[in-house]
Amino acid sequence: MKTKEISKSTLQRLPAYLNYLKTLSPRETPNISATALAAVLGLGEVQVRKDLASVSLSAGKPKTGYSVCSLIKEIEEYLGYNNIKDAVIIGAGKMGTALLNYSGFAQYGFNIVAAFDINVTEDGGEKGKKIFPLSKFGNLCKRLNIKIGIITAPASAAQEVCDLMVANNILAVWNFAPIHLNVPEHILLHNENMAVSLAILSKHLKENLKKSKKHL
Repeated sequence: MKTKEISKSTLQRLPAYLNYLKTLSPRETPNISATALAAVLGLGEVQVRKDLASVSLSAGKPKTGYSVCSLIKEIEEYLGYNNIKDAVIIGAGKMGTALLNYSGFAQYGFNIVAAFDINVTEDGGEKGKKIFPLSKFGNLCKRLNIKIGIITAPASAAQEVCDLMVANNILAVWNFAPIHLNVPEHILLHNENMAVSLAILSKHLKENLKKSKKHL
């Protein structure tokens, strides 16, 4: 399928479509309409049609809708979920270890092969996922041609860790450390800022509580 350029907001909605479609039984629900998807996910019907048109080769048919199986395949192909992508973690604390052992990434074509930590002196880990000394990072990345790095190290060490990843040909960095990182222009950096997420949740909750009090 030819890749189309889509907006960031559309890209963020695609996993929601995919997750819902995968809950449907192909035998019981072989097709689904944009109207039905919009209703279930609380989105506008026009928006859903535009989103699906950006990744689907065929438009939904009147009274029939989209083939669920075909739509799943097309969204997975667009997002790259059908191609396993290997990644490594630097920072084997509680968060790093939890991500390392999380099996759910596989359904998104994502595979964390190992973690590294400065405090590890010998190979360790469980469930087949190893935790290595940081000194082995460069060799493993080169040997396995790793291009995705995840940072769960403390904020004080995050920039140094990021620089190490860039120096070892990592092209995409998923950063969980609560700090701004500087990367070259060709590096894709995504910050998973939990403080921002909590601030949004808190503000939303505060506004809802105010509205509730007004109705009392």
